[in-house]
Amino acid sequence: MDTEAVGFEEYAASRWPRLVRTAYLLTGDHHEAEDVVQATFAKVFRNWPRISRLHEPDAYVHRALVNNNLSRHRRRRVRQLLVPVLPERAHAAGSGHRDVEERSVLVQALAQLPQRQRAVVVLRYWEDMSEQQVAEVLGCSLGNVKSQASRGLAKLRTHPALAPYAAGTGSTTDGTDGGNR
Repeated sequence: MDTEAVGFEEYAASRWPRLVRTAYLLTGDHHEAEDVVQATFAKVFRNWPRISRLHEPDAYVHRALVNNNLSRHRRRRVRQLLVPVLPERAHAAGSGHRDVEERSVLVQALAQLPQRQRAVVVLRYWEDMSEQQVAEVLGCSLGNVKSQASRGLAKLRTHPALAPYAAGTGSTTDGTDGGNR
């Protein structure tokens, strides 16, 4: 096996978990997320010698991931419904049912956002990218990222399934933190 293929394999293996998590937040389905990441890696592999020399190969791969998801969404012939709760899974020791419930509620709320807003919110707040990085990944202006993020967060704040979480995160009317220290 040539050294470029080995370099790509190491890169793909190290980035796989994070990219699948990002794709899951974009698609709302674990299997589709894996498919999107796999398709992205297949495209990236073809041009790996060039991509690996870029200053920010991760930014390129994130952009390819988002574009693949948007393309998948456009060409999908049969629309699939996202279920409001995740299927039952075996839980690792120490992980609570509440964590699964919270993730399910979040994925349900994200599914209600338009694709671009969803991509901006996921990249900005779950991938912890700067606004400039998100703009580069999505190939849009900084102002577009800011407005999409603002609109997306506003929709998430008003989503009925997230209302209990939104109510518990604010400060009290007297300006204190409600005793949370």
